[in-house]
Amino acid sequence: MMNYNQVAEKLSQCLSTKRFRHSLGVSQTAIDLAVRFGVDIEQAKLAGLLHDCARAIPSNNLLPTAAAFGIVMNDVEYCQPVLLHAPLGACLAKKEYGVTDPHILKAIALHTTGGANLSNLEKIIYLADFIEPGRDFPGVDKLRSLALNDLDAAMLAAYDQSLHYVIEKGVPIHPASIEGRNYLLLQRQKTQCK
Repeated sequence: MMNYNQVAEKLSQCLSTKRFRHSLGVSQTAIDLAVRFGVDIEQAKLAGLLHDCARAIPSNNLLPTAAAFGIVMNDVEYCQPVLLHAPLGACLAKKEYGVTDPHILKAIALHTTGGANLSNLEKIIYLADFIEPGRDFPGVDKLRSLALNDLDAAMLAAYDQSLHYVIEKGVPIHPASIEGRNYLLLQRQKTQCK
Protein backbone atom coordinates (compact mmCIF):
# COMPACT_ATOMS: atom_id res chain seq x y z
CA MET A 1 0.00 0.00 0.00
CA MET A 2 1.09 3.56 -0.70
CA ASN A 3 1.90 5.93 2.14
CA TYR A 4 -0.02 9.18 2.66
CA ASN A 5 2.41 11.29 0.63
CA GLN A 6 2.34 8.85 -2.28
CA VAL A 7 -1.46 8.84 -2.22
CA ALA A 8 -1.51 12.65 -2.13
CA GLU A 9 0.91 12.89 -5.05
CA LYS A 10 -1.14 10.48 -7.19
CA LEU A 11 -4.41 12.15 -6.19
CA SER A 12 -3.06 15.60 -7.09
CA GLN A 13 -2.55 14.32 -10.66
CA CYS A 14 -6.19 13.14 -10.90
CA LEU A 15 -8.20 15.97 -9.33
CA SER A 16 -8.50 19.65 -10.20
CA THR A 17 -6.38 21.99 -8.07
CA LYS A 18 -9.52 23.22 -6.29
CA ARG A 19 -10.80 19.70 -5.57
CA PHE A 20 -7.36 18.56 -4.38
CA ARG A 21 -7.12 21.57 -2.03
CA HIS A 22 -10.58 20.65 -0.70
CA SER A 23 -9.41 17.06 -0.14
CA LEU A 24 -6.40 18.28 1.85
CA GLY A 25 -8.72 20.47 3.92
CA VAL A 26 -11.04 17.54 4.62
CA SER A 27 -8.05 15.39 5.60
CA GLN A 28 -6.76 18.02 8.07
CA THR A 29 -10.24 18.64 9.50
CA ALA A 30 -10.72 14.88 9.89
CA ILE A 31 -7.40 14.69 11.79
CA ASP A 32 -8.51 17.49 14.12
CA LEU A 33 -11.86 15.80 14.81
CA ALA A 34 -10.22 12.37 15.23
CA VAL A 35 -7.89 13.79 17.90
CA ARG A 36 -10.82 15.40 19.69
CA PHE A 37 -13.04 12.29 19.64
CA GLY A 38 -10.47 9.51 20.06
CA VAL A 39 -10.72 8.09 16.53
CA ASP A 40 -7.76 6.55 14.71
CA ILE A 41 -5.90 9.52 13.22
CA GLU A 42 -4.35 7.62 10.29
CA GLN A 43 -7.75 6.27 9.23
CA ALA A 44 -9.31 9.73 9.40
CA LYS A 45 -6.39 11.35 7.58
CA LEU A 46 -6.48 8.90 4.66
CA ALA A 47 -10.28 8.70 4.38
CA GLY A 48 -10.43 12.49 4.34
CA LEU A 49 -7.81 12.72 1.62
CA LEU A 50 -9.44 10.10 -0.60
CA HIS A 51 -13.12 10.88 0.02
CA ASP A 52 -13.51 12.63 -3.37
CA CYS A 53 -11.09 10.49 -5.40
CA ALA A 54 -13.89 9.57 -7.81
CA ARG A 55 -14.83 13.20 -8.54
CA ALA A 56 -12.52 13.13 -11.57
CA ILE A 57 -14.93 10.71 -13.29
CA PRO A 58 -17.02 12.73 -15.78
CA SER A 59 -20.67 12.89 -14.75
CA ASN A 60 -21.82 11.08 -17.90
CA ASN A 61 -19.54 8.15 -16.93
CA LEU A 62 -20.69 7.78 -13.32
CA LEU A 63 -23.59 5.39 -14.01
CA PRO A 64 -21.66 3.02 -16.32
CA THR A 65 -18.60 3.09 -14.04
CA ALA A 66 -20.74 2.28 -10.99
CA ALA A 67 -22.39 -0.55 -12.92
CA ALA A 68 -18.97 -1.88 -13.95
CA PHE A 69 -17.95 -2.00 -10.27
CA GLY A 70 -21.17 -3.85 -9.41
CA ILE A 71 -22.56 -1.01 -7.29
CA VAL A 72 -26.28 -1.50 -6.74
CA MET A 73 -27.96 1.82 -7.46
CA ASN A 74 -31.30 3.13 -6.31
CA ASP A 75 -33.66 5.48 -8.17
CA VAL A 76 -32.26 8.58 -6.44
CA GLU A 77 -28.74 7.73 -7.62
CA TYR A 78 -29.98 7.13 -11.17
CA CYS A 79 -31.62 10.55 -11.02
CA GLN A 80 -28.55 12.22 -9.41
CA PRO A 81 -25.47 10.26 -10.52
CA VAL A 82 -23.13 12.68 -8.70
CA LEU A 83 -24.10 10.85 -5.49
CA LEU A 84 -22.31 7.80 -6.86
CA HIS A 85 -18.90 9.46 -6.44
CA ALA A 86 -18.94 8.34 -2.79
CA PRO A 87 -19.37 4.57 -3.26
CA LEU A 88 -17.24 4.79 -6.41
CA GLY A 89 -14.59 6.57 -4.34
CA ALA A 90 -14.44 3.58 -2.02
CA CYS A 91 -13.96 1.28 -5.03
CA LEU A 92 -11.20 3.49 -6.47
CA ALA A 93 -9.50 3.89 -3.08
CA LYS A 94 -9.19 0.12 -3.00
CA LYS A 95 -8.31 -0.47 -6.66
CA GLU A 96 -6.11 2.56 -7.46
CA TYR A 97 -4.65 3.44 -4.04
CA GLY A 98 -4.42 0.03 -2.39
CA VAL A 99 -6.64 0.86 0.60
CA THR A 100 -7.90 -2.34 2.22
CA ASP A 101 -9.11 -1.03 5.60
CA PRO A 102 -12.90 -1.60 5.55
CA HIS A 103 -13.47 1.29 7.99
CA ILE A 104 -11.78 3.78 5.67
CA LEU A 105 -13.61 2.41 2.64
CA LYS A 106 -17.00 2.60 4.37
CA ALA A 107 -16.34 6.18 5.55
CA ILE A 108 -15.56 7.17 1.96
CA ALA A 109 -18.64 5.36 0.63
CA LEU A 110 -20.99 7.13 3.07
CA HIS A 111 -19.49 10.63 3.09
CA THR A 112 -22.17 12.15 0.84
CA THR A 113 -25.42 10.64 2.09
CA GLY A 114 -24.59 9.50 5.61
CA GLY A 115 -26.76 6.71 6.97
CA ALA A 116 -28.05 5.00 10.08
CA ASN A 117 -25.77 3.97 12.94
CA LEU A 118 -22.57 5.53 11.59
CA SER A 119 -19.26 4.95 13.34
CA ASN A 120 -17.43 7.98 14.69
CA LEU A 121 -14.98 7.73 11.77
CA GLU A 122 -17.88 7.83 9.31
CA LYS A 123 -19.40 10.83 11.09
CA ILE A 124 -16.03 12.61 11.08
CA ILE A 125 -15.54 12.19 7.31
CA TYR A 126 -19.11 13.28 6.59
CA LEU A 127 -18.66 16.37 8.78
CA ALA A 128 -15.10 17.17 7.66
CA ASP A 129 -16.38 17.34 4.08
CA PHE A 130 -19.02 19.82 5.26
CA ILE A 131 -16.86 22.09 7.44
CA GLU A 132 -13.31 22.05 6.05
CA PRO A 133 -11.74 25.55 5.96
CA GLY A 134 -12.56 26.14 2.27
CA ARG A 135 -16.30 25.78 2.83
CA ASP A 136 -18.23 29.04 3.04
CA PHE A 137 -22.01 28.92 3.32
CA PRO A 138 -24.56 30.34 5.78
CA GLY A 139 -24.42 28.26 8.95
CA VAL A 140 -20.98 26.72 8.42
CA ASP A 141 -19.53 28.41 11.52
CA LYS A 142 -22.33 27.00 13.68
CA LEU A 143 -21.63 23.53 12.24
CA ARG A 144 -17.90 23.90 12.94
CA SER A 145 -18.64 24.85 16.53
CA LEU A 146 -21.06 21.94 17.00
CA ALA A 147 -18.56 19.48 15.48
CA LEU A 148 -15.96 20.42 18.09
CA ASN A 149 -18.30 19.51 20.94
CA ASP A 150 -20.90 16.94 19.86
CA LEU A 151 -20.62 14.76 16.75
CA ASP A 152 -24.28 13.74 16.85
CA ALA A 153 -25.59 17.30 17.22
CA ALA A 154 -23.32 18.34 14.35
CA MET A 155 -24.55 15.42 12.23
CA LEU A 156 -28.19 16.37 12.85
CA ALA A 157 -27.47 19.99 11.89
CA ALA A 158 -25.59 18.83 8.77
CA TYR A 159 -28.43 16.51 7.76
CA ASP A 160 -30.89 19.39 8.24
CA GLN A 161 -28.70 21.69 6.13
CA SER A 162 -28.45 19.03 3.39
CA LEU A 163 -32.17 18.33 3.40
CA HIS A 164 -32.99 22.05 3.08
CA TYR A 165 -30.57 22.31 0.16
CA VAL A 166 -31.97 19.24 -1.62
CA ILE A 167 -35.58 20.39 -1.07
CA GLU A 168 -34.75 23.85 -2.47
CA LYS A 169 -33.21 22.19 -5.55
CA GLY A 170 -36.39 20.16 -5.99
CA VAL A 171 -34.63 16.82 -6.31
CA PRO A 172 -35.28 13.52 -4.51
CA ILE A 173 -33.78 13.01 -1.05
CA HIS A 174 -31.48 10.00 -0.71
CA PRO A 175 -33.07 7.47 1.68
CA ALA A 176 -29.77 7.01 3.56
CA SER A 177 -29.84 10.67 4.63
CA ILE A 178 -33.38 10.31 5.99
CA GLU A 179 -32.42 7.06 7.74
CA GLY A 180 -29.35 8.69 9.27
CA ARG A 181 -31.26 11.69 10.56
CA ASN A 182 -34.10 9.57 11.93
CA TYR A 183 -31.65 7.19 13.61
CA LEU A 184 -29.94 10.03 15.48
CA LEU A 185 -33.25 11.62 16.50
CA LEU A 186 -34.59 8.30 17.77
CA GLN A 187 -31.35 7.63 19.71
CA ARG A 188 -31.69 11.02 21.38
CA GLN A 189 -35.33 10.36 22.27
CA LYS A 190 -34.44 6.99 23.79
CA THR A 191 -31.78 8.67 25.90
CA GLN A 192 -34.22 11.34 27.08
CA CYS A 193 -36.86 8.73 27.96
CA LYS A 194 -34.54 6.86 30.33
